[in-house]
Amino acid sequence: MKLLASIAVVILLACGGALWFLAGGSLNEFIKLQIETVGKQITEQKVAVNTVDIQLTNGAGSILGLSVENPKEYTYPHAFTLGEITLDINVESLTKEPIIIDAIVIKNPKAFVQFTSSGDSNIKDLLDIIKKNIPDANETTAEQEPAGSKPEPKISVSKIILAGTALTVDLSALGNKEHSAVLQDIVLTNIGGKDGLPASELGGVIVKEALSAIWTETKNTQKKQLKKQATDKLKDKAKKKLSELFNKS
Repeated sequence: MKLLASIAVVILLACGGALWFLAGGSLNEFIKLQIETVGKQITEQKVAVNTVDIQLTNGAGSILGLSVENPKEYTYPHAFTLGEITLDINVESLTKEPIIIDAIVIKNPKAFVQFTSSGDSNIKDLLDIIKKNIPDANETTAEQEPAGSKPEPKISVSKIILAGTALTVDLSALGNKEHSAVLQDIVLTNIGGKDGLPASELGGVIVKEALSAIWTETKNTQKKQLKKQATDKLKDKAKKKLSELFNKS
């Protein structure tokens, strides 16, 4: 179940895009716009951010109130909401490659997993969309960039801390009910490796891997809940049968 917490690394969609412009000293509002634009391109859903506050000279920054809407087929308004994301930037690395982020701390992450009666899920749908839209790992950087364009900086993230993800899994369309849990903190390390990844690719690569794990764990949760439901029904039938036998006596 702890793997489900990694849903919140979708924030790296934002961090990847944001840091590309951060290195050039762009304004917070421009970074906010880029987060929303890159996020929408990759997820094909509306991505919203309340505020961005980058303090480059202090090697710190924060992104407040990030949300990703659900595909229109689902009743929950959002697939993810992230309360506060703080960045601990290695200032010395800004003049080198890769740029190093020592830590990303995500506070108050919330994930909403919803199934349909046919067994489809918002998470699976988003995963398919993201796989379609992120760059192919076999494509070269030169093939992706226009001739004469400036290469993107590469980024490596030393540590990501997800603090207590609030998870909601809705199985009501499958005859079950909504389940909620607060997951233990999870720490992910060495994202991008020693060489780093291009800024615009980092988030997509990580979120694809995370959502793959999330989907696997969500299906396991679904199976456990439906199995429990079937067991409970069998118990009810057995009790009813015993009651009928006793009444006949």
